[in-house]
Amino acid sequence: MTEAFDLSTEKDLQSFQEDLAATRRQFLLGGAAGMAALSAGITVPATAFAQQNDEPPGAKEEQPAELTAADIEGAERVMAVDYTPDQRTAVLENINGQREAMKTIREHAFNNGEAPAPAFDARLPGKDYGTQKNRVRIAKNSPGPLPSSEEDIAFAPLTHLAHWVKTKSISSRDLTGLYLGRIEKYAPRLLNFVTVTTDLAREQAEQADREIAAGNYRGPLHGIPYAVKDLADTAGIRTTWGAEPYKDRIATHDAALVKKLREAGAVLLGKASSGALAFGDVWFGGMTRNPWNTEEGSSGSSAGPGSATAAGLCGFAIGTETLGSIISPANRNGVAGLRPTFGRVSRAGLMALSWSLDKAGPLCRRAEDTALVLAAINGFDAADASTVGMGFDYDGRKDLKDIRIGYIPAAFEGDGISDIDRNALDVARRLGIDLKEITLPDLPYGAMSPIIRAESAAAFDAFTRSGDVDRLKYTGPSSRGTGWRAVRMLSAVDYINMERLRRQVMQAMDSVFNDVDVIIGPNYTANMLMITNYTGHPQLAFRAGFFDTPTRTIFGSVPDENAAKHSVPQDFSVFGRLFGDGDVIRVASALEQAIGVADRRPPLAS
Repeated sequence: MTEAFDLSTEKDLQSFQEDLAATRRQFLLGGAAGMAALSAGITVPATAFAQQNDEPPGAKEEQPAELTAADIEGAERVMAVDYTPDQRTAVLENINGQREAMKTIREHAFNNGEAPAPAFDARLPGKDYGTQKNRVRIAKNSPGPLPSSEEDIAFAPLTHLAHWVKTKSISSRDLTGLYLGRIEKYAPRLLNFVTVTTDLAREQAEQADREIAAGNYRGPLHGIPYAVKDLADTAGIRTTWGAEPYKDRIATHDAALVKKLREAGAVLLGKASSGALAFGDVWFGGMTRNPWNTEEGSSGSSAGPGSATAAGLCGFAIGTETLGSIISPANRNGVAGLRPTFGRVSRAGLMALSWSLDKAGPLCRRAEDTALVLAAINGFDAADASTVGMGFDYDGRKDLKDIRIGYIPAAFEGDGISDIDRNALDVARRLGIDLKEITLPDLPYGAMSPIIRAESAAAFDAFTRSGDVDRLKYTGPSSRGTGWRAVRMLSAVDYINMERLRRQVMQAMDSVFNDVDVIIGPNYTANMLMITNYTGHPQLAFRAGFFDTPTRTIFGSVPDENAAKHSVPQDFSVFGRLFGDGDVIRVASALEQAIGVADRRPPLAS
């Protein structure tokens, strides 16, 4: 069994870096391949969330040298400005105070979870987003009796598992034991778990059974085993962020969403792998594998949650996304991945990559399953200033007549569009949906991209200046360290203007969603993945078909066109209004059911 990239070898490491650099260039030019790489959560160097209760490794002492006019002139070339000799002299007379402030702030201690004073709010001032009840109604489809096959149980939708546990057709203890057995069998090959919490899982399952037997049923997640991405703190259990320098890190508190899931009665199976510091699908234990083709990676950075869900190693999983880290592994592994509206789910206790863009959401085997999980983790949290006290309402029993559905015609034109995407659009038409053609405003969306790099560099400033960032596997022109060092040359003035552009994009998308409730299209269509991550709009990717391809890199490129082909899944996406997650799930679930490929299982586990 070979890896798509063996990063321990100089040749493949160089190839990886060249591929990454090329993809970034294509993204900056608006290329589709760049968007695909963004979806992998790796176009912008990702950063680890800082240790809970511990400061990052100390930075090396820096001794600022006396500045000269020549230094200012050199800096002008970096910043793309042009000063006169008199202006340079004036700058020299005024810059020392600024340098002192910078030196002071570098010596000041921060924990990674400490957010900047300005907290991002996806809501536009003066706009009424309504209210929602905390209510979830699942579509009327009987799960039938408990299957006799353990594999049929393992791959069942969450809605079915919840019914069987509630009706005591299967105990949480037995369901948990089933998944632990599958983890023991398949996880060493897939490398999708960092830590398996066997004893805790059995204890929580026994407690769930006692409560259900006593009539104290907490809801549809009660007794359901799940996995959480190893960026979420778990008290007394390793939370490693997938990175060598943190592989022995023990959190002292549970992340807010872990607490909520415990309160819902869910059973924690363990910590699913994340690409190192939320970068790709390679962690300190190796490359997380795609169960449809174990020679290639699971994509990142929610690589473990995507792989484990697709392989039937858990009832559902929790991932995180800053710029594609739920959607990309959902697409690669053929599962349903929901990136909720920004502000619905607390990030308290999660590794902070970008405070204004980080989100957490579910990865499940069916689109409707995501409604059950989101209902449990949704809600305001005083520990996360960006959370919103908005209820979550989903009714899977309603048809789609009340939902206005749009699409971008150009997203389905040209040679680069797959038959799977076109078929999904045709299926929507066959369902009788009145599709509205829309266009996106012409704005320089790519110019917002340095925002993530700047925030992540701040989150790991001391880690970078100490040189510990160079202990990670990726080095060179496309590495995290290089990116974080480069972004120091980003002007604060330009950064603020990038945020002003972001406000324009938020207003533009608000206008688009005045005419439609959801937009359907390819996962990375027309910059939509990037746009909606920056504006906070939700996206749900679900399995829509299969195609044959040789083993791919994390970016989707094929190093060897003549290699054996594998049948692998592909997702299709629904984007929605702010807090319109319920409509997004309704449309995705209807399309998923009509397309009819959700039941197929990867060959690894057959």
